[in-house]
Amino acid sequence: MRRDRIYTPQPLAPGARVELEAGPSRHVAQVLRLAAGDQLLLFNGDGHDYDARLVAADGRGAVAEIAQAGPPEPAPTLAVTLAIGISKGERMDLVLQKAVELGATALVPLFTERSVVKLAEERRDKRLRHWQGIVIAACEQSGRRRLPSLAAPQRLAPWLEAPGAPEHTGLLLHHAAAQALPALPAPPTARVTLLVGPEGGLAPPERELALQHGFVAVRLGPRVMRTETAPLAALAALQTLWGDFRN
Repeated sequence: MRRDRIYTPQPLAPGARVELEAGPSRHVAQVLRLAAGDQLLLFNGDGHDYDARLVAADGRGAVAEIAQAGPPEPAPTLAVTLAIGISKGERMDLVLQKAVELGATALVPLFTERSVVKLAEERRDKRLRHWQGIVIAACEQSGRRRLPSLAAPQRLAPWLEAPGAPEHTGLLLHHAAAQALPALPAPPTARVTLLVGPEGGLAPPERELALQHGFVAVRLGPRVMRTETAPLAALAALQTLWGDFRN
C-alpha cells in the first residue's frame, strides 16, 4: 500500500518526534485527512525516506514519531542540470515539475534576451519560493528522496562565464542544429548540462556564446517544440539513451 510522503527540512532520525511545519500540517490534516495513529513517510532531502506514525494531527498542527530510516536513494545514472530560459507562468511551473519527475538533478532558471518575464528583486524571491514548492511537491509525488538543487534566477551570460564543473557535457537544444541527440557519444562522466531557451528560443548571439563555452548544439527530430515541451522531451531522451530509463 502506497503511503503519503511529506517533506520537512528538519533533521530526521529513528525515535525522534517531529512537529511538522504549518503548511505540511494543514496538508496532512485537511487534505489527506490523516489522524493520530496513521502511517506516513517523511523525507528531508538527505536521501532516505523515514517510516513515521502520526501522534497528533488536528487544527493545532501535526506531530509524527519516526520509526526507522529506509534505504538510501541510489546515485543517478546520469546527472542532468537543466538550465532553462524563464517562461511565463504555468509553462515554467510545468517544466520544473516534470523535470523533477524525469530525474533532473539541478535546475537553473535563466533570464535571456527573449525572456518575456521580468522580475524585480522582491518578486524574484517570491517566485523562487514558489518554484521551490513545486520542486518539493514533485519529489513528494515521484518518490525522490533527494531534492534537486534550484538556483536563483540569473542572467545567461554571467552563468555561462562563471567557473563550472569542467567534467560536464554541455548540450544546447536548438531545432536547426546539425546533429541529432542520438548521434552523440555517451557523456564520459555521466554529467550533462542541458541548455534550453524561453519562448522564441535563445537569440543568435546567446547561442554563439554558449558554443564558445563548450556547448554542443543538438536537435530533437524535425519539429519545432514549444518551450515547455522541448526540455521535457530532451530529458526523456537523455534518460533513455544514457540514464535510468535503461534500468
